Amino acid sequence: MFDTLGDRLGGVFKRIRSKGRLTEKDVDEMLAEIRTALLEADVNVRVARSFVDRVRVRAIGVQVSQALDPGQQVVKIVNEELVAILGGESFKITYASQPPTVVLMAGLQGSGKTTSAAKLANWFKSQGRNPMLVGADLQRPAAVEQLRVLGAQIGVPVFSEASDPVSVSRNGLAEARRIGRDVLIVDTAGRLAIDEAMMREVAEISNAVSPHFTFLVVDAMTGQDAVTVAKSFDETLSISAVILSKLDGDARGGAALSVKEVIGKPVAFAATGEKIDAFEQFHPDRMASRILGMGDVLTLIEQAEKVFEKDQAEAAAAKLMEGEFTLDDFLDQLQQLKKMGPLSGVLGMLPGVPKEMKNADLPDDMLKVTEAIIHSMTPEERRRPEIINGSRRTRIAKGSGTQVADVNRLVKQFSEMQKMMKKMGGGKRGKGLADLGAALGSPLRPR
Repeated sequence: MFDTLGDRLGGVFKRIRSKGRLTEKDVDEMLAEIRTALLEADVNVRVARSFVDRVRVRAIGVQVSQALDPGQQVVKIVNEELVAILGGESFKITYASQPPTVVLMAGLQGSGKTTSAAKLANWFKSQGRNPMLVGADLQRPAAVEQLRVLGAQIGVPVFSEASDPVSVSRNGLAEARRIGRDVLIVDTAGRLAIDEAMMREVAEISNAVSPHFTFLVVDAMTGQDAVTVAKSFDETLSISAVILSKLDGDARGGAALSVKEVIGKPVAFAATGEKIDAFEQFHPDRMASRILGMGDVLTLIEQAEKVFEKDQAEAAAAKLMEGEFTLDDFLDQLQQLKKMGPLSGVLGMLPGVPKEMKNADLPDDMLKVTEAIIHSMTPEERRRPEIINGSRRTRIAKGSGTQVADVNRLVKQFSEMQKMMKKMGGGKRGKGLADLGAALGSPLRPR
């Protein structure tokens, strides 16, 4: 996501960082390139102009701080303004004092609304809540069945009936209260385009269930069209926030960068993949850091803590601190890393990773190679890799279908990783990140 914009801004900042001081001409040239980059990313013209004007006011004649050179100061300004147009602060979910908290889902047909409803239910469940889904999209025959299938996958009940959308929604609310569900998510019908009938129906459903939050699901890949759709829905429903679907497939990011400034409503969540758990809260500060190539370590740690077994991670960290961490432990960490999704997604959240690696097509085979090498070692070699001499390396390479150089690289990097992780240990989050570092050590370094 945001690949086009990130690449262009990276080129601009690389040039300005090389300058000892910035003249007004330098700033103007930089801002012209930034404006072009924003427009190429399909950002709303008014938003791009406003962004550039604010950066210009702050950048021209800026008093350089003691800690930052002029180039770094400008990057800091651009980062802060990116955070502002992305929404400033993260959208906060508050819960009704008398459950259930009702969430109404709206959007056009094909926007990913039904899938997003299930992903949102799964997110609420991960927060310790007990959600229920209501299938009020009776226009599309397969919509309710799709919701039932997704609900079964995540263990969330789905309510629907053969009546009308308003009755289904009202009765679903009554059922949620009866069985003690504390969050109710109502999936409504969409159309291929905005029309009066759809708007009237969703407004009637809203009046029937009095939602605490109304989320509009928009397809991030439609760019500025998504902002236009959001504006139309907001005029009818007064939406609370936007959920961006298919953000992982949008290399430009125009919708995310435009929606808050154009309609005044924030992005609350974003779908970052097809899997049911590829759904996360939208944090403007973290997203700005990703765009500028600064990584997103907080999200990375949160994802690691979801998939890494706590007891196993703490045991591995303890072994490492005591100098007992072996290649068997390392292999266990690799297995858990694979649960975090594609390596390219993990790399995108790591600061300082070269652009070539972030943009590369990184197959899971990279992990398989490391696994094959370790599996070709004897138990003693996994416990004490320092005993792996020349003849052993040749045998291991032959057994794993790799080259001796690959075995050499793994053994060397494992030793380096042990030294690095000893410095990183301590505290729950420190251990989580250390364990993640262990898993990343070998396969992600360029050859």
